[in-house]
Amino acid sequence: MTVITGKTGTQRLIGYVLDVSDPAGAACILDLDDRHLNRQDILHGGIAATLLDNAMGATGSLTVDPSGTHPFMTLSLTVNYLAPGRPGRITARGRVTGGGRATLFIEGALRHEDGTLIATATGVFRKTKAPS
Repeated sequence: MTVITGKTGTQRLIGYVLDVSDPAGAACILDLDDRHLNRQDILHGGIAATLLDNAMGATGSLTVDPSGTHPFMTLSLTVNYLAPGRPGRITARGRVTGGGRATLFIEGALRHEDGTLIATATGVFRKTKAPS
């Protein structure tokens, strides 16, 4: 497993790790606890969307950079919430479904360690210039 930890402020704040070891798609992994829950004691939807967005963006990055760190910008993101996220390990994974050299269509799925599908997402991502 090739894991990136603490690279961004968002990663440090939420506490997820990014796994870029599979060239077919990146994964954001979070040990979900009470800090990530809403008033109904389930995963906050914004955190679910953040994990999906990051896994999908890193998946786009893997198409041009094996380290999974080349920047991609989210042009659109649609999230569908399917089941409540309960404490435990959750993983968001991305998969490229189409696109060209600069713009990619990417799907995402967020699952609990017990196999429950919590949310899905579709998005459009654009490759940007690497920082100099």
